[in-house]
Amino acid sequence: MNKWKLLIYIGVMLFSIFISAVSQVLLKKAAQREYTPWWREYLNPLVIGAYTIFFAATLLTMFAYKVVPLSLGAALETTSYCYVTFFGVKIFGETITKRKWLALTLIVFGILVSALFDQVVGTVVLF
Repeated sequence: MNKWKLLIYIGVMLFSIFISAVSQVLLKKAAQREYTPWWREYLNPLVIGAYTIFFAATLLTMFAYKVVPLSLGAALETTSYCYVTFFGVKIFGETITKRKWLALTLIVFGILVSALFDQVVGTVVLF
């Protein structure tokens, strides 16, 4: 398999994961508001936009899985925790505890180990 093709599809997958995290932020922003008619809680621009982005992210992920191996795709999906944590701190003013730092470090370490293991075993050759 062409390594550049694989890298492009990995980029598509990472982008889909990122926009999925953005849509989660939109849903959380929408949930923080009060809506007078109950149905506006579900039919407002933030919620509709978030679900539209979720749909686009799903399509991009399906497209990326045409080339990205399932084992690597599952590892890449965990990067969403990093994105969501970053957005939580920057947008919602949340704090990162030592426990969260440890969890994020383990996630990133797991992604690296998975990618290196796949490279060594030969199922995915990135470089």
